[in-house]
Amino acid sequence: MLPHADISDDVVVTLALQHQLPALCSDAGPLRAGGLVSYTYDLADTFRRVAEYADRILRGEKPGDLPVPQPTKFNLVINLKTAKAIGITIPASLLVRADELIE
Repeated sequence: MLPHADISDDVVVTLALQHQLPALCSDAGPLRAGGLVSYTYDLADTFRRVAEYADRILRGEKPGDLPVPQPTKFNLVINLKTAKAIGITIPASLLVRADELIE
């Protein structure tokens, strides 16, 4: 087992590119730095839902009576530049479903 080390996303992405490995990213920063794919919940949508919950609580609903929210909107972002650099062909079925393509 490896000891815990704080490794930045940029280091992981750099190593992945050097070894021609796909890197899945949790946000856009590392993805734009050379990660291959990001599939995460939509943060803006989550914040809107938090505001709705706050409104409901301020109107008198008990927080314990509110259901636990789950993400409902997700974003798929694919870095085509990285795919080309590591020799991966992204299927057309994924390309048409992507919310954003980085070229």
